[in-house]
Amino acid sequence: MRSIGVVSGIVASALELSRWQFAITTLFHFTFVPLTLGLAPLLAIMQTLAYRTQDGKWERLVRFFGTLFLINFAIGTATGIVQEFEFGMNWSSFSKYVGDVFGAPLAIEGLGAFMLESTFIGLWVFGRDRLAPKVHLATIYLVWLGTWLSAYFIIVANSWMQHPVGYDINAATSTAQANDIATIMLQRFAIFAYVHVILAGCLTGGFVVLGVAAWHLRQGRNVEVFRAAAKLAIVLLIPLTALQLWWGNALGIETTKAQPMKIAATEALWDTQQPASFSIFQIGGFTASDPTPTYSIEIPKLLSYLATGSLDGKVVGLNQNQAQEAARFGPGNYMPQIELAYWCMRLMAYLGGLMLLLALWGGWLLWRRDIAQAQWFQRAAVVGIAFPFLACFGGWILTETGRQPWIVWGLQKTADAVSPASTTARVAFSLVVLIALYLALAVVDFQLMWRYARLDPPADGEGGMPTATPAPSY
Repeated sequence: MRSIGVVSGIVASALELSRWQFAITTLFHFTFVPLTLGLAPLLAIMQTLAYRTQDGKWERLVRFFGTLFLINFAIGTATGIVQEFEFGMNWSSFSKYVGDVFGAPLAIEGLGAFMLESTFIGLWVFGRDRLAPKVHLATIYLVWLGTWLSAYFIIVANSWMQHPVGYDINAATSTAQANDIATIMLQRFAIFAYVHVILAGCLTGGFVVLGVAAWHLRQGRNVEVFRAAAKLAIVLLIPLTALQLWWGNALGIETTKAQPMKIAATEALWDTQQPASFSIFQIGGFTASDPTPTYSIEIPKLLSYLATGSLDGKVVGLNQNQAQEAARFGPGNYMPQIELAYWCMRLMAYLGGLMLLLALWGGWLLWRRDIAQAQWFQRAAVVGIAFPFLACFGGWILTETGRQPWIVWGLQKTADAVSPASTTARVAFSLVVLIALYLALAVVDFQLMWRYARLDPPADGEGGMPTATPAPSY
């Protein structure tokens, strides 16, 4: 009996360390994904404007922000590869059980979309002075297509973990197998999640362009060039930010249908309510032993609208969801970390509101035609670079932790997905190595992005990366 207890302790420790390892690698990798998704279309728009107008400032902006795109893409690719190995090394039970389904969209992404993206990035970089202008312009559009296709197949795989469809269980092998690939690839949940991620990427790219342009405008260097970049970013950000807030609500309604426990956790709603209020802020009320907040600011009926699309909609509480899942899947605790889900949801929502206000502020300044002199806005825009990244972190943490204890909702628990051969020592060692490696990559990435974001854009006709002296700090 003692040996069984020791083995259970080792497995539990290996499980928790494996979860931390995958969380760290995923979040670090996800730092680069939204910027790639957002900068690719912006570069395509800038290069199109350069081609159509023959205005040198757009070509300078293409080369300037193209440098940032390439730095981000290179380090993002390096960090993403690690995740593929972790599926086999840390989560082999998961890979064995659902790999025939989950692995298909990932294989398509790696062999198809990523190869398309990588190939045309090479042609875009090295074919600048070798390809005809129209052909070279087409390469950046194909880069854009490749990045968005890569995102789609990855979101399809993740959405299947959130809402598994189009499969059956092989009785002989006791593994999941796909029986309807069209349903897996085109399920409604995946499409809603994909649009949400694409919009998040566009906001990330837009606010990076706006923030960098604002920094240069504050320095008073290349004002005409960066005024054009700021104007383009603002014109796109106003509708896209508003659309993202609306689409996030639509995704919330889809999530309510697929994972009602997650929606209840985002409000710390312990018992079913109809209609249900949304709390702007609360203190306490995050545990079953203390379900009543000591302080709360609530908006009546808002949660019903966010979760169901109706002001009088019913939102099923945590306790009722727990009873339903226990009756369906057997005894156990099926609740995620309530407080984490609550604050991650609000991090997304509040930052989304701040991003919309910042974009509208910029639009008002464009109407007033004084954005180059608006120093307070320029400061706010630089700070605003962080907003979409933090919102993406909150969204990804909520997405992954909000379905716990499931790794594949209703099909496999996270505790059953870890590799049987994993030990605390092995996982701890690899975790320490990866943290050290990723910290080093973070320093390299920050230094490169900081250095090249502060340079003057290349002069007309100048090739390669910008080489001017950095502007002084203020």
